[in-house]
Amino acid sequence: MQHFLAAETQQDPLIPTGPELVIGTILFVIVLFVLGRMLIPRITKTLSERTELIEGGLARSQEAQAEAKELLDQYRQQLAEARHEASRLREEAREQGAQIIAEMREQAQAEARRITESAQAQIAAERQQALTSLRAEVGTLATELASRIVGESLTDEARQSRMVDRFLDDLEVAGQ
Repeated sequence: MQHFLAAETQQDPLIPTGPELVIGTILFVIVLFVLGRMLIPRITKTLSERTELIEGGLARSQEAQAEAKELLDQYRQQLAEARHEASRLREEAREQGAQIIAEMREQAQAEARRITESAQAQIAAERQQALTSLRAEVGTLATELASRIVGESLTDEARQSRMVDRFLDDLEVAGQ
């Protein structure tokens, strides 16, 4: 039986006794009060500061992202404008090149026509000069020949000129 009494007086170490329970509860309330009055406001303040810091960082990050997107859009727009301008300049250069080529071709053709006309005029002048010189020589030779054949002098200028013209006209008709 003693063994039974010893077992009864020996309580389970995990279950507190009445006075321990009262003291523990009072101490718990005191600790809770101290934590609630001193520690919790500090913790709350620190948490709210961190929250504001994080939210501010997120807001700045979003602002920076929006600004970066805006800059990217501006750069893309500037790039598109630059490409358009480059395309316009290339087209303008092509047109100017084609215009220059056309002007040079026209100048070359005009110069060729001028040279051809000048050469033709020079040839015509030289031909006329040669014909005049030839006509005079043929006239002189024909007059001398006719004087020898006829046996009389044909020095009369009017008669000599008519005879030379008739002779040359006959040659032209025969040559055609």
